[in-house]
Amino acid sequence: MNIALWLAAGALALIIGAAGYMKAFVSIEELRKMPWAAKFPAHIVRAIGVSELLGAIGLVLPQATNIAEILTPLAAAGLAVLMLGATVTHIRIKDAASASITTLVLLGIAVFVAIGRFAGVA
Repeated sequence: MNIALWLAAGALALIIGAAGYMKAFVSIEELRKMPWAAKFPAHIVRAIGVSELLGAIGLVLPQATNIAEILTPLAAAGLAVLMLGATVTHIRIKDAASASITTLVLLGIAVFVAIGRFAGVA
């Protein structure tokens, strides 16, 4: 089970980290080409990106260093909430076919990691 949790957390960290990097550091003009980004102010898009980056770090670093391991399931739970919001956003802008499926899969992985790591901490 530990191996499955590490693989899930690692894959999720890579995907979410890449998305967060893009939202945090790519020019707003480039981001506005995506339908969802046009609906939000620039500072909200940047905040989402920073949140994703911190969540990606939180998925791996505490567990890898054995320091404050409770942060790993908390990061996974936070990313699950973020992915739930992303799913709702994509459905509202009628981009449900492409993006909401991806966000639902990421939501499921985040919930798996959160539950698995919470069980290991308790």
